[in-house]
Amino acid sequence: MSTPRLAVFDMDGTLLDSVPDLAACSRELLEICHLPPLTDTEVRTMIGNGVPALVKRVLNAGREKQQAITAQPYVLPFTEAEAVQRFMELYTPRATQLSRLFPGTQRALGRLKDAGWLLAVCTNKPEVAARRILDDFGLTSLFAAIGGGDSFAAHKPDPAHLLGTIKQAGGEVSRSVMIGDMPPDYGAATGAGVKFVFAAWGYGASALAAQADGQAASMADIPSALHALLPA
Repeated sequence: MSTPRLAVFDMDGTLLDSVPDLAACSRELLEICHLPPLTDTEVRTMIGNGVPALVKRVLNAGREKQQAITAQPYVLPFTEAEAVQRFMELYTPRATQLSRLFPGTQRALGRLKDAGWLLAVCTNKPEVAARRILDDFGLTSLFAAIGGGDSFAAHKPDPAHLLGTIKQAGGEVSRSVMIGDMPPDYGAATGAGVKFVFAAWGYGASALAAQADGQAASMADIPSALHALLPA
């Protein structure tokens, strides 16, 4: 009997519209640092490579705005590592206050489970935050593995992150598909030898669709897109 097919989902921009809470916490961090705020649209362009990268981009953008106003160099009042810790202290308790699952997510996941697929999450978001979000939406039990950005020694686009998630879920590379919206998702999939479906509703540029093995316009289209790539 063959190994069940495995659908591995990115989180931010794929399962979850997380911009509202990430942007709100970014503004709180900037306020602590006495830096100008960023809009949701600005923060959206900074998501995809994990919290340390997001915090660095947010602080750099805040510094640039501040220096444009004052023409004076700005010195961060604490280290970037401390800034990441403060961001997580702000974000983890409120990760689902404003964020929402993309329309059709729960139904699509249920259809895949009913068809015998294993499900997993491979996100650059820290695992504790990813689990908190899935718990809040009542989805945790659907997933055979949740590979956060700090769950393994590497994170997307390093294929080791995706390969570790697949192994943890009990899947096989040849029977797995990665669903995501950003270059780190595509990079991890191609590096691991896994088929990639572009989530066209997410935060990534549409040009990525041309490199993907398949694409879907919405979560409702994911089951049929996956069945086309990996028939039973």
